[in-house]
Amino acid sequence: MAEFLFLQNQTSAKQIDTLLDLWAASLIKHDDAPPFTGHRDLYNTINATPHGDIPWETFSMSYNGAKPLHDIPPWMDVTYDIIAQNEATHRSTFMPLIIGSYKMTVSVATGHTEYHPLYMSIGNIFNSTQCAHHNGVVLVGFLAIPKTTKEHAGSYTGLGPYIADYPGQVLLSGVCLADRRDLDGDRPCLRQCEKHRELLVEELEYGKLWEEYGIVGDVVPFMNNYPRADIHELISPDILHQIIKGTFKDHLVDWVESYLKITHGASQAAQIMDNIDNKIAAVSSFTGLRQFPEGHRFKQWTGNDSKALMKVYLPAIRGHVPDDIVCTFSAFLDFCYIVRRDTLTEDDLLQLQDALDRFHRYQEIFKTTGVTLSFSLLHQHSLNHYLLLIRQFGVPNGLCSSIMESKHIKAIKEPWRCSSWFKACGMLKGSCLSEALHKLRKHNWPGFLNVNEPEHRSIEGEVSETVDGPAVEAHVDLAATPCCKCDVHALGDKLELPNFQQLIQEFIHDQAYTADPDPPVFDPASALLFLGKVSIFNSAATSFYAPSDLSSTGGMQHEHIHTVSSWCGGAPRYDCVFVNMNTDTDIMNGLAVAQHPHIFFQCAVVQWFSHVLGAHCYSLRNTHDPDTGMYVVAPRTLEDDTPDISIIHIDYIFCTAHLIPVYGSSILPRAITSHDSYDVFHSYFVNKYADHHAFEIA
Repeated sequence: MAEFLFLQNQTSAKQIDTLLDLWAASLIKHDDAPPFTGHRDLYNTINATPHGDIPWETFSMSYNGAKPLHDIPPWMDVTYDIIAQNEATHRSTFMPLIIGSYKMTVSVATGHTEYHPLYMSIGNIFNSTQCAHHNGVVLVGFLAIPKTTKEHAGSYTGLGPYIADYPGQVLLSGVCLADRRDLDGDRPCLRQCEKHRELLVEELEYGKLWEEYGIVGDVVPFMNNYPRADIHELISPDILHQIIKGTFKDHLVDWVESYLKITHGASQAAQIMDNIDNKIAAVSSFTGLRQFPEGHRFKQWTGNDSKALMKVYLPAIRGHVPDDIVCTFSAFLDFCYIVRRDTLTEDDLLQLQDALDRFHRYQEIFKTTGVTLSFSLLHQHSLNHYLLLIRQFGVPNGLCSSIMESKHIKAIKEPWRCSSWFKACGMLKGSCLSEALHKLRKHNWPGFLNVNEPEHRSIEGEVSETVDGPAVEAHVDLAATPCCKCDVHALGDKLELPNFQQLIQEFIHDQAYTADPDPPVFDPASALLFLGKVSIFNSAATSFYAPSDLSSTGGMQHEHIHTVSSWCGGAPRYDCVFVNMNTDTDIMNGLAVAQHPHIFFQCAVVQWFSHVLGAHCYSLRNTHDPDTGMYVVAPRTLEDDTPDISIIHIDYIFCTAHLIPVYGSSILPRAITSHDSYDVFHSYFVNKYADHHAFEIA
């Protein structure tokens, strides 16, 4: 009860008192009372909750790897105690502090003031706790940026490692020692250090410092006087601004449009871009996938928009641009998704370097076609440092600035919405457009312009749910109640399956001999016959381990499988799923793709898809499309050209799958929408970029 009111619903104190008073009035006739007398009683109960006790453990460790033949470093032969055998340190834990900030204008509750919100985390919590937003990051305070003259300007202090967006990184530490005019050169890249920076500031003028080294000479790094804390060694990578917003949106996506204009002229390029937008808009729905009903050419972009476009952009441009551009995007997306894994091994780092090498090799086409004269770009250059930074700080997934931005909503905006909103209208100055428009519409003040929000934007899709608790085996559960019941003959007529009765017989036969290594051959004449009624379900829920996506601390995620004739009062929706085939093949880790026409009685009627070999594939072990790196499937048919449909147990279903049509270079009619996506095309890409879990299995 306390958790629901205080944490989940975030009920105000006044509303808690009102609820408890109503509850108490309803219990008077039973001579009973609610568990709390008021909001203070509830708060005191929460504060009195005892903390758990973790038993003290200590252990030792030593290096057991390869050693050089001569001059062996002493640390390789020493045994180290984890938490020294000192009673003063017992029941203590060494916690490296992680600090982060970014410059922003905080108008909610503060007025139009520029701040560096300062956030803090600790380095010894699991990455899943960071990504699940389970209070792994806390707001320390606001570091104000006073509007003053240069002579009164100063610096602020803090701790590290440090998370900051890219402009903040440059301001805090300067760029690396590579020549900013030749960031894509072959010379090795060195990073700044405290002594080198101080020497440069002492010897060079401020203008030359900024032009040659990217150093702001009159700003002292805030760790300058901390022992063993060099800010240049403590800056962590920033996936959101360096990779997603920077390299992908600001570089690659814009370059595609520039290439089309250079190659085809402005008029024809506009037609091709319209066709690309139509293809993006025609992508089918999927859990967690934002949709672009008007395409991707709108002005007010967010980080979520860029992440969503990454998932669907590659198939849309294939056929309109050369293969090398498609391969550039494929290599870059591989780099992005490998970086975002919740854990990274040495093999993963080898894959990461391979993806980066392929990206650098294929992107040369943008230079040879005249789209850009140089790749000396700071965001792209930062990718070269990721392997070293990962080895220093761990996976970037738990150190991304998007975690701080998400915390900003929890720490500032949500508490503000629960407050009294004192002088709320006066604080609209500088606030986000959507909040300002909401206030104008609500008050309908005279003298204000009738401003409309932009129509061309992305639409947030259904969001996956997190499952609290430890990691467990993947499983599927049907909806709580069936939508209807009907007999076998009526259901067969509804599904337009004349052999539906035989499909049920075959399913019962397979279930009866599941554990038999040598089952008898199915014979319709002697197989069990079922003529009763079946319960039909329009949805099921699948739970599976997906720690790289937004999940609980145990890494579990929860998605819904929809099989409805009318989704939200509109067109039908029949989702696709991955099915575990229990085979040893390397193709999609032994998974097959199927579409759900209906679910009934712990089993599902599915239409199968078969793998399609790419044009340059020479073996069954290489069934990826050579340019996009994705599997290609097509609806499977029988010898009489009818769809291959069968009945499987729901335990064989692993999770939902997302397919994107192989559009080709032809013009897509505007009449085709996302509701038609699975019905009118001959082949489909298995979208491994739909989420990070799909990237692991497809």
